[in-house]
Amino acid sequence: MNNQTAYLEVRGATGGDEAKIWAQDLGRMYARYATKKSWKIFEVDEGVYKITGPEVFDLLKNESGVHRVQRVPETERKGRIHTSTATVAVLPEIKESEVHINPQDLDWQFTRAGGHGGQNVNKVSTAVRLIHKPTGIAVQAREERFQEANRQIALDLLRTKLWEKEEEEKLRTVAGYRSSIGRGMRSEKIRTYNFPQDRITDHRLGKSWGNLEAIVDGNLDKVLDLTKNL
Repeated sequence: MNNQTAYLEVRGATGGDEAKIWAQDLGRMYARYATKKSWKIFEVDEGVYKITGPEVFDLLKNESGVHRVQRVPETERKGRIHTSTATVAVLPEIKESEVHINPQDLDWQFTRAGGHGGQNVNKVSTAVRLIHKPTGIAVQAREERFQEANRQIALDLLRTKLWEKEEEEKLRTVAGYRSSIGRGMRSEKIRTYNFPQDRITDHRLGKSWGNLEAIVDGNLDKVLDLTKNL
């Protein structure tokens, strides 16, 4: 079975600090699922993951969209249930031949990576921020120890985001166009995770599952086996 590579990006949306925590929880859920599948996963930047393995994009592409959580946040003193959301985007790795990038359109910025990799990481400017001047799209890569590796990751990620932009424009303007991104764009609410009722509901399937904690802990097989064919 051929390996696939996908970029998965999770961002907090509505709900302030709780939305950011929820985004981190979702990132952890996908990372644990990837580990269970024996996929290779690493965090390119905060909330952005590069995942490689059999069927990676096929299984994850329909995770794109808004994921809503209903639960009592750890910061809530009165025990009130809050509703927060995070957005997930899953994009395939795009070949150079599919999206041409003019080097003159790029603004490269280099900074010192923080935190990971020991003291040596902070002595050289290994972290990369890349801005595509015509569109304003900016990406970052900071987890590799060598600048050249981060440069390549940033370029690959930018190519993926430019492809996503093209796909979204085609969806808006071409009647009947079906994107290979999958149905779930960033703005579509696809799933609710209701902790008080121990229930996860996929709104596209109209189906719910119990044992929510186990699913959020990375046991996604029974959910993704159904959604991959949407």
